[in-house]
Amino acid sequence: MGWVRHRVAILALFALVLGTVSGAVWWFGYGQALAQLEERGKADLALAADRLTAQLQRYQELAVLMAPHPVLTDLSTGRGSEGAAKALLLDAADKTSARAVVYADREGHVLASAFGDAGEVLRGRVHFERALHGALGAHHDVDPGTGRRAFHFAAPSFASDGRVQGVLVVSVDVASVEENWRGDGPAVFFVDEGGQVFITNRSELLFWERRGQSVGLVPLQGARPPFREITRAGFRLWRLDWGSYVPQIALHLKQPLPVIGMTGEAMIDAAPARRLAGLQAAVVAALFLAFGVFLDQAMRRRQVLAEANAVLEERVAARTEALVQTNTVLRREVAERQEAEAALKKAQADLVQAGKLSALGQMSAGISHELNQPLMAIRQYAENGELFLERGKADVAADNLGRISAMAARMARIIKNLRAFARNESEPMARVDLVQVIETAVELTSARLRAESVTLDWTVPQAPVLAWGGEVRLVQVFVNLINNAADAMVGETEKQITITMRRGARIAVEVGDTGPGIEDPDRIFEPFYSTKAVGSADGMGLGLSISYGLVQSFGGNIRGSNSADGAVFTVELDPWSEEAAA
Repeated sequence: MGWVRHRVAILALFALVLGTVSGAVWWFGYGQALAQLEERGKADLALAADRLTAQLQRYQELAVLMAPHPVLTDLSTGRGSEGAAKALLLDAADKTSARAVVYADREGHVLASAFGDAGEVLRGRVHFERALHGALGAHHDVDPGTGRRAFHFAAPSFASDGRVQGVLVVSVDVASVEENWRGDGPAVFFVDEGGQVFITNRSELLFWERRGQSVGLVPLQGARPPFREITRAGFRLWRLDWGSYVPQIALHLKQPLPVIGMTGEAMIDAAPARRLAGLQAAVVAALFLAFGVFLDQAMRRRQVLAEANAVLEERVAARTEALVQTNTVLRREVAERQEAEAALKKAQADLVQAGKLSALGQMSAGISHELNQPLMAIRQYAENGELFLERGKADVAADNLGRISAMAARMARIIKNLRAFARNESEPMARVDLVQVIETAVELTSARLRAESVTLDWTVPQAPVLAWGGEVRLVQVFVNLINNAADAMVGETEKQITITMRRGARIAVEVGDTGPGIEDPDRIFEPFYSTKAVGSADGMGLGLSISYGLVQSFGGNIRGSNSADGAVFTVELDPWSEEAAA
């Protein structure tokens, strides 16, 4: 009976420790996951806010730029033509998708409108009254007749004596602004100063409002939906039931937007964080349970041996003690190896990310130049376009706007490649277009190659070449190879990098240079092996080691050799096919 009570007490204590440790792991893991979720959520909310303000700013700038147009100001003095002004406003509305563009005098009488007839009176409207005081007016409202939401921007035009002689009002349909991102990403909504949801990517939340000191939202009509604010792991969460496209447990984030007089809010689904914390707690519980079963079996075996062989009790006790010590050592070794393996995986992931950031650092000066050139060009074209508009040369101004659009697209492409290159990629292997991968690597390194007068010989295949791998990690491999080739040719008279691609049983990509070649090909992929000066800022000899590990993780191979011109690095990958994917 004493043995039974002792065993029950041990089991109860073990269950208590198991529950305590698993709960602590869950709590800590949940907090860590929510912290990461908060960082991503803030980035998503900032992106949505920037996208909204950028779209609305386009119409604000339209009002400011067109208000002093001579065709419009002549209407205020009675010398202008209503037909010419209407044609001008209609052309601007067509090009910008504005809902309405009108020009009114100081009394609020509409002198010209892009749509409909003149005669509307704007006196008393918030944005119009602000423009009469010489400032840029902005206001949003809902059309009582159609129920459509609109943003209004009013810009004054000044007479020669400095007084306001007219006001240009540009109105934009909020629905047309929303349609590009409705349903995209997390649930995001923008609340005006009155506490009402005026813009959102979840249509079911439109016109909900925050009443009094309440934190949550309620619809204009109907019953108040379930809502409760809770605190978990130091974070404030919303528990709610607002529809199938709104998370039931969400991390609530806010960002004030004084430019448009609103507050951006986001509800980030916390379910992934709960699942991750639960998985971590389950793994720890499983390890503890396995340890408990193992310990229980050892104790049972010792008791059975003691009862069955009383004559050899001392011998059994000695052997049991040795076995317990051995098991303790083994458990310690297993735990140490598990910790070492986890630390190794983390160090490898950190090393891969550090290699990418190091490459970005080396390329930062060239990338800044690549972005600065189109920025200066955009500024010049914008100034030229303004002058041409003042002179009535709309076709020449439109050409300048087209050039600005092309420059902006070029900058967006560069930034997109940098953002994709810098992010942490954890997706499994999938289909990758090697042509696009090499094109991205070439574009990321082109600024440095031009700065160092390096010629790149790379013939782009007409069709995609599909292989197994990870796109971002393969871009890092070829960026490392191109940068290493450029490093090897420093001080050389002829600097040329040649990239060739061959297709066979495996896809082979060769990156060759005209440098001095590889001094020791057998050690070139060893960590910290480098031919550069010790302590130099050019690197620590980890780039090729990182590339070797990345290619090996895709089931491929990378090797280095010497040719008649210099060094050649060959990357071999398995081709992608429908059969292999199945």
